[in-house]
Amino acid sequence: MGKMTGFMEFERIEEGYKPVTERVKNYKEFVVGLDDAQAKKQAARCMDCGTPFCNSGCPVNNIIPDFNDLVYRGDWKNAIDVLHSTNNFPEFTGRICPAPCEAACTLNVNDEAVGIKSIEHAIIDRAWAEGWVQPQIAKAKTGKKVAVVGSGPAGMAAAQQLVRAGHRVTLFEKNDRIGGLLRYGIPDFKMEKSHIDLRVAQMEQEGVVFRTGVMVASLPADSKVINWAKETITPAQLQQDFDAVILTGGAEQSRDLAVPGRQLEGVHFAMEFLPLQNKVNAGDKLKGQIRADGKHVIVIGGGDTGSDCVGTSNRHGAASVTQFEVMPQPPVEENRPMTWPYWPIKLRTSSSHEEGCEREFAISTKEFVGSEGKGNKGGKVTGLKTVQVEWKDGKLLEVPGTEKTLKADLVLLAMGFVSPVASILEAFGVDKDARGNAKASTEFTGGYATNVPKVFAAGDIRRGQSLVVWAIREGRQAARAVDEFLMGMSDLPR
Repeated sequence: MGKMTGFMEFERIEEGYKPVTERVKNYKEFVVGLDDAQAKKQAARCMDCGTPFCNSGCPVNNIIPDFNDLVYRGDWKNAIDVLHSTNNFPEFTGRICPAPCEAACTLNVNDEAVGIKSIEHAIIDRAWAEGWVQPQIAKAKTGKKVAVVGSGPAGMAAAQQLVRAGHRVTLFEKNDRIGGLLRYGIPDFKMEKSHIDLRVAQMEQEGVVFRTGVMVASLPADSKVINWAKETITPAQLQQDFDAVILTGGAEQSRDLAVPGRQLEGVHFAMEFLPLQNKVNAGDKLKGQIRADGKHVIVIGGGDTGSDCVGTSNRHGAASVTQFEVMPQPPVEENRPMTWPYWPIKLRTSSSHEEGCEREFAISTKEFVGSEGKGNKGGKVTGLKTVQVEWKDGKLLEVPGTEKTLKADLVLLAMGFVSPVASILEAFGVDKDARGNAKASTEFTGGYATNVPKVFAAGDIRRGQSLVVWAIREGRQAARAVDEFLMGMSDLPR
């Protein structure tokens, strides 16, 4: 490495945030990235540790020590080439990835990890500013046609890899803009959608055809999954028109909470709430947007989606925001010797929490109560009844005497996603695993292929709810599998 003793000389440098009072007034990104000097110092902390666990900790296997060294030496152009060799969209992961690579960093055993995510962020932002991100147009065309269904990170990665291999790729998206949950799940203050638009423009120049507003198969009539499609295509039509089909939709079936009063007005899934704000930010005029202005908001679910609901509610001007988590509060500091190099369990406080949020742990909702009486149809939610819980012998038990009622004008269910929409897989005839996901392996030979001839599956639709970086990995690997299926061999990286 460029600075052999850097990890002993320099402290970790965190990216900065704009002040809370400033950032909650808009939906713009507020992270202040590293400047060149800070990035160089951060990269100098990379240890030349011999066995870089960060590489395997990263789902796309980014070649982290190499681009750290290049940044230290000021060779930003080669740094983006190294980064792009494993990751199609580092501007996405550099903003919203939780950075499992940093948990796996050898320095993290007894010190603060190298700020890998902040270096990645700096590299890709510099690359766009310098004009180094250019279309990579295939030198020869294969004449093969591939349909990719779902335009989230898995679908975008698969489409880009395949078009660069010379195939004719059409990417189908049921909603009105490309990006999947990147577009309509991630708030703009975490990732502005201009980053997606730049990649879409690059991919169009490479030859990808984007078809938005097209639903492949159909959703149940009572589905709460967002769907702004204006036309429908059957799976049979895709199988007839294309040489291969990759299903890359999300695990969009939200986990529900079946307690009395669930039907009350004001109780919504997070994915009924977040996408509408993103559409408004994009300039769309909406009627009936779910708003938190002046309301007492309770978010049920302690993960990233819940945090996104907190940040959006604060920007609406909520009177108060409370977030529930059924699990007990984790420790403030992780047990590094016990967990390294794996993802540690510890209390994580997001930027949205810092903007204003009460957090309740080990709490369970027993009932939603409404203004027109308990569970009355047509009533509005006014609160919820809760009880503290504890885990004993692997069971979740209520703690007697801890019942209470909390005020709530808006309740957002952010408890994760259970599976892809079953009707879509059933329309294709794709077998499902025990969790309701598309059944397909990740083996080197025959990986990502479903039981249906020439139909493949990758991303959340195959593995279940996961990270953007895992979706990119699966999209890239599925592209290689499809390329090999079509051509008998493949030069695409896996």
